[in-house]
Amino acid sequence: MESTDIRVEKGHAEPEEVAAITAILLARAAARPTDPAPAHRGRIKAGWRRLEREPGFRAPHSWR
Repeated sequence: MESTDIRVEKGHAEPEEVAAITAILLARAAARPTDPAPAHRGRIKAGWRRLEREPGFRAPHSWR
């Protein structure tokens, strides 16, 4: 098969196998999601923090 769009990295694929995977990929690309994804999923900032950006000392009575 002389196609540059799909390349078999390891092994040997028959033309029927390449056609089958191409059909699957095209079907997945054409499918539309049933429910649109929400624009915002909850948190505004990350749930983790970078320690190098934190102050060196945190008072024991502080809320942060």
